[in-house]
Amino acid sequence: MHPFIEKFQGAQQRIAVVNRGATYTYQDLYQEIEKQYHWLSGRVPEGAVVALCMDYSFSAISLFLAMMENKNVIIPIATTIPEEIESRLSEVPCAYRLIQEPGGTLRLLSETERHDSPVLLQKLQERGHAGLVLFSSGSTGKPKAMVHDLTQLIAHYEGKRERKRNMTFLIFLMFDHIGGINTLLNSLTMHITMVLPERREPEYIASLVERYHVAVLPSSPTFLNLLLLSGAAEKYDLSSLRMITYGTEPMPSSLLMKLKAAFPHVRFLQTFGTSETGIISTVSKSSTSTFLKFDDPDTEYRVVDGELWLRTKTQVMGYLNAKAERFTEDGWFRTGDFVEEKDGFLRIVGRNSDMINVGGEKVMPEEVEAVLLQMPGVEDVTVYGESNPITGQAVACKIKHRDAAMTPLEIKKEVRKFCKTRLASYKIPVRVVLMEQVEYTKRFKKKR
Repeated sequence: MHPFIEKFQGAQQRIAVVNRGATYTYQDLYQEIEKQYHWLSGRVPEGAVVALCMDYSFSAISLFLAMMENKNVIIPIATTIPEEIESRLSEVPCAYRLIQEPGGTLRLLSETERHDSPVLLQKLQERGHAGLVLFSSGSTGKPKAMVHDLTQLIAHYEGKRERKRNMTFLIFLMFDHIGGINTLLNSLTMHITMVLPERREPEYIASLVERYHVAVLPSSPTFLNLLLLSGAAEKYDLSSLRMITYGTEPMPSSLLMKLKAAFPHVRFLQTFGTSETGIISTVSKSSTSTFLKFDDPDTEYRVVDGELWLRTKTQVMGYLNAKAERFTEDGWFRTGDFVEEKDGFLRIVGRNSDMINVGGEKVMPEEVEAVLLQMPGVEDVTVYGESNPITGQAVACKIKHRDAAMTPLEIKKEVRKFCKTRLASYKIPVRVVLMEQVEYTKRFKKKR
């Protein structure tokens, strides 16, 4: 077995996974990986591309590591929507599909044979390495299929030491997301306990934190705001939490202050990474600051015209279905994130693709959202650009307000009054839409 897996035997009796009320030790996990590997190796050739169509479970984690041992190229797919599954698999020459039926029985399905073998997959086979294919969110056009050298990626985690005192992590970010893979590999290499949720709803997540004394909760700003709005933070005992990590989208400073007030004894750590570069070790300036610093020997960064560029040892080999246009010839990845630099720290300002151009003036939605979240009665807000015949674009927003009786016109007047001394006039929303519920994607990011 791979050394990464062999080390599980040194933590045999520690709890590795809590899944659907059942607990499994690292010895259980090791034995399940062995069992799954022998099952796989008699059916799936080394180097074959296999879609793992399931979200986190004890079986899914065991299969993932058994497939790595079998040097397969793994495509984790957590969605259950048939159209999304077929859309992704149409972009990759996949040989097999692994699914788990309701009773727990595994089914291995052969895919329609394709004779093309992309150069990137050939390289993995030549190296004798396992691979990992992740997809972009696909918010603009078809999702990009990114190829990681999984054997090389896992080597990045192998130097981390086992924690002397056990901790419990809740695996919140999804199985087919680089943040979810990062949490999984970090947890496994440190031999800590992972709680796997069946649903990602605020009350249910809070109940798991209380029941299993979860110490670390990785999440997103959008979900953390939902946690506050739901009242779950007051209903359940969350005193076991020691750290909340957040990433995937910028954190409004006003929301971070609310979170710190709700969880005064919790350390807040901002994480950063992309599917193309992997997750980077970071240090937050403080639990109340949105400034961070990269603390990773495998990462270089530079800021070019306000945009963050990265070069890492964990970055992708390339795309299967797109040109690597955001990579420079010397290996720098243009993230599309604008940042502010101060005293050696960085603050993520927002995405280039989300920028609003008001008559030549640039507006980042996150800046306006941070101000509006301070406004009395505003529970959540999403700022975006709308077409305007005079200025090209104008700032608009969707607001969830505590007072459901207020009309959009009344809210708009309150917004203009509140923002007048806090924002430049061109940044103040000219259109206000009331929303009944907070709108977010399946990955708990704002819908713009």
